[in-house]
Amino acid sequence: MTRYVRFSLDRSIAPMVSDASPAVCYGILDGQEIRETDGPAGRLTGKQFSLAEVRLLPPCSPTKIVCVGRNYREHAKELGNEVPSEPLIFLKPPSSLIASGDCIVYPKASQRLDFEGELGVIIGARARNVKAEDAMKFVLGYTCVNDVTARDLQKKDGQWTRGKGHDTFCPAGPCMVLASEVDLASLRVVTRLDGVVKQNAPVTDMLFPLPDIIAYVSAFMTLEPGDLIATGTPPGVGPMSAGSTIEVEIEGVGLLANRVILSHTD
Repeated sequence: MTRYVRFSLDRSIAPMVSDASPAVCYGILDGQEIRETDGPAGRLTGKQFSLAEVRLLPPCSPTKIVCVGRNYREHAKELGNEVPSEPLIFLKPPSSLIASGDCIVYPKASQRLDFEGELGVIIGARARNVKAEDAMKFVLGYTCVNDVTARDLQKKDGQWTRGKGHDTFCPAGPCMVLASEVDLASLRVVTRLDGVVKQNAPVTDMLFPLPDIIAYVSAFMTLEPGDLIATGTPPGVGPMSAGSTIEVEIEGVGLLANRVILSHTD
């Protein structure tokens, strides 16, 4: 399985940096080494870097992050919500993106910060009014996502922008694997809080499978290359505390790990 990454030699660069920046590099993750490529999923350049000497970035540079709410029946039930009759779509801003290894900032405005491990889907070609039977042609690859949620703000506001849109609320990575190299039906989302398994479910438990999601979204919104779809979280979501480490692992895709810290600014 080839694991593609975005990275920078500038360790101070912001995680949401666009692909338009000349500071963004691409490569293949091989253990603790990165073999540089000439573009996303491109050809090897011959250069090699230690993972320790680079700044790992999220695996894509989306114009938008499209999320699917309550896409697992048991998750909807655990929060006391009705199971939706069609995909429940919301957005997270690209400014919420961070990479594996970055810190999730616990905002002072919230008293309940939850993890939500999810399968992330990276779009590979512009998609508009796509039929479900053609949808997988527009998928470049898969990654791990944590749809971090200030649960109290989500409930207080009614709509979800503030509760899910804070800076650092969308960890993604550490890499992308090509859809052509993965059996989607075999994937399983496992989330661990400080080493304890909290979520463990196959993606086949989704209420709305990926082709249906892409068809539904592309009927009203153009999906651009690099856009990220977070496909929903399985049951077992729960709160994180400052100092906690949260891991989202999808075997065959990767392991996303982030630590939670308190905000000192907002």
